[in-house]
Amino acid sequence: MFKKFGNYLLTGTVIALPLTVTLFVIIFLVRNIGTPVSQLLFAPIFNHFAKTFPTSGFGVLMLDLISTLVVLCFITALGVLSKFFFARILIGISEAVINKIPGVGLVYRTVKQIVDTFSKQNKAVFQNVVMLEFPRAGLYAVGFVTSEAQGEIQARTGEVVINVFVPTTPNPTSGFLIMVPKDSLTYLDMTVGDAMKLIISGGAVVPKWGDFTPQITEEKKGE
Repeated sequence: MFKKFGNYLLTGTVIALPLTVTLFVIIFLVRNIGTPVSQLLFAPIFNHFAKTFPTSGFGVLMLDLISTLVVLCFITALGVLSKFFFARILIGISEAVINKIPGVGLVYRTVKQIVDTFSKQNKAVFQNVVMLEFPRAGLYAVGFVTSEAQGEIQARTGEVVINVFVPTTPNPTSGFLIMVPKDSLTYLDMTVGDAMKLIISGGAVVPKWGDFTPQITEEKKGE
């Protein structure tokens, strides 16, 4: 009975978790983007017509939702405009100005590097998915080949060394740069996207690989 209850609880959690996360993201966007933007967009309009700006209730919620949609539409428009040469020049000028602002420029460059690394436009940064023994022999981790080591590192090791990024779970934006001899890597067939799903889910989402079904013997279960 308790086993069935646990299975039902797990199934319910799997179903509810994506909905909960989606709702949390929507609430986060509305509170942190919609509310301040609403003050900027609609407060002057209400003041112009001598109306009281709503501070609670359904009216505030609607204004915040509209403001959030406006921001999302603006971001989407930037994505569309970035395909045009003139717009790319304007974006480049804006980035140059931001980069010169003390403090702000450093934050902007750091965030931009992270976004560029994991964006589809720069997916070639991760060339292959590999499996390696990490952090010690007998334990395995999934990593991404970024490049072949160059210069001093390659020369001092005396063998072909590969730069591998091993991300952390569930946040793949941080991790470890491991320099591994090529012979110590096992190249996997899974795509970078499938590997990311595996890492972010903590191993819960496993990509299908042919007709392989893992077999766990009774002896191993008891160990």
